[in-house]
Amino acid sequence: MSTGFYNVPIPKNEPVKSYAPGSPERIELQSKIQELRATLADLPMIIDGKEVRSGKKTVMHPPHDLAHNLGCYHQGDQTHVEMAIEAALKAKSDWANSPWQHRAAIFLKAADLISGPFRARMNAATMLGQSKNAYQAEIDAACELADFYRFGVKCMTDIYSMQPESNPGMWNYNEFRPLEGFIFALTPFNFTSIAGNLPVAPVMLGNVSVWKPAKTAVYSASVIMEVLMAAGLPAGVINLVFVSGPAAGDVIFSHPDFAGIHFTGSTGVFQDIWKTIGANISQYKSYPRIVGETGGKDFIFADPTADTTALATAIVRGSFEYQGQKCSAASRAYIPKSIWEETWSKTEAQLRKVKMGSPEDFTNFVNAVIDEASFDKLKGFIDRARSDKDADVIYGGKCDKSIGYFIEPTVILVADPSYVTMQEELFGPIVTIYVYEDDQIELTLTLLDETSLYALTGAIFSQSRYSIDHMTKRLANAAGNFYINDKPTGAVVGQQPFGGARGSGTNDKAGSVFNMLRWVSIRTIKETFIPARNFMYPNFLPDK
Repeated sequence: MSTGFYNVPIPKNEPVKSYAPGSPERIELQSKIQELRATLADLPMIIDGKEVRSGKKTVMHPPHDLAHNLGCYHQGDQTHVEMAIEAALKAKSDWANSPWQHRAAIFLKAADLISGPFRARMNAATMLGQSKNAYQAEIDAACELADFYRFGVKCMTDIYSMQPESNPGMWNYNEFRPLEGFIFALTPFNFTSIAGNLPVAPVMLGNVSVWKPAKTAVYSASVIMEVLMAAGLPAGVINLVFVSGPAAGDVIFSHPDFAGIHFTGSTGVFQDIWKTIGANISQYKSYPRIVGETGGKDFIFADPTADTTALATAIVRGSFEYQGQKCSAASRAYIPKSIWEETWSKTEAQLRKVKMGSPEDFTNFVNAVIDEASFDKLKGFIDRARSDKDADVIYGGKCDKSIGYFIEPTVILVADPSYVTMQEELFGPIVTIYVYEDDQIELTLTLLDETSLYALTGAIFSQSRYSIDHMTKRLANAAGNFYINDKPTGAVVGQQPFGGARGSGTNDKAGSVFNMLRWVSIRTIKETFIPARNFMYPNFLPDK
């Protein structure tokens, strides 16, 4: 067998295409959207590399066009989860023992497929299934997912190169083993790239996984699975199941070979999962790794020196890109009274240029929220703000689900900094603003830090370096990703490792070596070339 020390290709972030009018990528994507709209999908689960159809079909509709039928997927149950676990464990030995460079090659190829021949299809499926506009789909489904795979391979090799020093007469080295058992990947609707990364990151390092995507993101998840199979992923290494949360949890969290969960979703669900794992801890062969990125109540804080044009742009982009359905979306802002009028004038002027409608019309900035439950919840908060004395809806607020789940970009102004929409994660196109007195900046920083249980992302705006330094220190625990004079969204793989603490997750930084290290178990080996032959140490010798 030939051997060598292999250098993987140096990863670079996938360039984001513009989709400007007349551009080749725009024409190709528009054509692919029409092709998918004209096709009734029939999406099976993939277990042990085989298509599995239950016959229990769930119809898929674009959130922005409820009258249109995209096709269906096959709903599974506990028996399919059991099949997936069995397939994963059967595949584990061969996959764990495969040379790392061959594992790497599969995901490098997958990245090239995503950024190449599958690019338009991946973006179109995300646009239709999750109501994400072309540019947002491009940076997510195409670019970020390709980045996750390319940078993930580099992280894998960086981990394998983490080796200890050796003194004379011995050789010390680390083996990085996959975990003992299978990984459960529970993925969200809002980012196709996250859905594609969570089951894959552990697998790169020799693990096997059972993958349950959100029911509202099955369409794009199926394309991801198709890409991975086209890239040469062996059967059973990743098993895609379309089941309910309880059906998955009842089987997985009581299984002795459960080795870990890779999760993105709500804080409440994650905490319930953690409790269940704790209650079942004696059943497992090893202590499961629990890795999760959860909710956020992400902030923008400005001081009196802030650039109001940049601040207004950050509010509009940070709050309303992808309808505020990013865990990093700005959903509360603190603006000093001295610049409030100017900031609001510029913010409102930008908002009046925002178009809302189907993502299939490339001129629409805001599209539909993901489903009826989300629509109803968000409308309830807006209606409450209209009637509460401590809140005022100063922009937007119209809601209409006759065609799709459309909610206008909504700005709420509050007199009470502890008002409900300043605290609770809404996950929609709503931002709440509190205007504070300029001489109350320290009190307001304290309010910001203590109002929410979350600590995912946050942004500060200031032209004073002393102020920037002070606020950065004061808010050290308020956000895992912190932005200075920029919106709190848009983390790029390899540039801003993403994750939050407090109620926002375990802060293991997806797409980085910090996350990947959670999916290995280190065995340290010491070999002594000339072993000791006498049990005595010098101190035991008598004085002469």
